[in-house]
Amino acid sequence: MVIAVGEHILGEVPETLIRAACPFGGGLGGSKEELCGVLSGGTLILGAMRGRLSPEEKDEALYALIRRFRERFIAQVGASQCKAIYNNLPEMHKRCVPVVECGTRILLELMEENL
Repeated sequence: MVIAVGEHILGEVPETLIRAACPFGGGLGGSKEELCGVLSGGTLILGAMRGRLSPEEKDEALYALIRRFRERFIAQVGASQCKAIYNNLPEMHKRCVPVVECGTRILLELMEENL
């Protein structure tokens, strides 16, 4: 879903990027032990938007953008680690849906602010 946001703003996302984002789901390969897949996917999209193409370019603006994404996400979801988020969600069939929706909303806001 986060990659779909990238398509909305950037146009067609290359199949390679879609495939590359798949392992980040569920806190890295479904382990629920690492960074939330929504944060990972959003970071990929922001990097695709603002990442550098040569070693001479500076990373500061991108890093500041990623920090804002992370900070807003944590402020609204409560954590960045998959397990902590997952364990605090109410029981429901698709437990991560509200997290994906929240992260997607934050990502869209940041993309609109930084285009």
